[in-house]
Amino acid sequence: MTMHQIRGWPGRWLTSLRQNWKSHALTLLLFFLLYAAIQTWQTRGVPSGMAPAFSAPTAGLRSASGLIDLDAWRKAHPGQAVALHFWADWCPICRTEEHSISRVQRDWPLLSVAMQSGDAARVQSVLKQRELDWLTAVDADAQIAKRYGLKSVPAFVVIDTQGQIRFAELGYTSEIGMRLRLWWAQTF
Repeated sequence: MTMHQIRGWPGRWLTSLRQNWKSHALTLLLFFLLYAAIQTWQTRGVPSGMAPAFSAPTAGLRSASGLIDLDAWRKAHPGQAVALHFWADWCPICRTEEHSISRVQRDWPLLSVAMQSGDAARVQSVLKQRELDWLTAVDADAQIAKRYGLKSVPAFVVIDTQGQIRFAELGYTSEIGMRLRLWWAQTF
């Protein structure tokens, strides 16, 4: 069956794609360049090099009450890239990412950071209500987010095996995007 024999909109679309592939490729390239430029501008405050250390109260179904120290947590995952997921209970985009974060944390070390979402008891309540099994650092006053140069949520930060920040993404990040960044940081 040739392109001309396919009837209806799929045939017209395939014919258009075949005839105008250069235009479509250019549009796609411009989209990715614009996306990269926006991400670069949004993450301009994220420090390069070693990830800033922090110690914070914890919440979450998997955490014991107390403090979590980033360096100690990273040492519990030797030879692995790790992720920090900054979120807030009031953020609708963060809510959209919840299932992706839960799936990624099954395969990769992931520490969530609840920014400006209240104290540990409030964050614990939100996690329980949403049935999220996340180890969470409580950043009630956004001091951790400020150390990472983040002014909005959600944010996904990947730290490589040497403790270096390799990726920082603001806004919605797809699950495959999270996994690829973690794999890249661990492999290269």
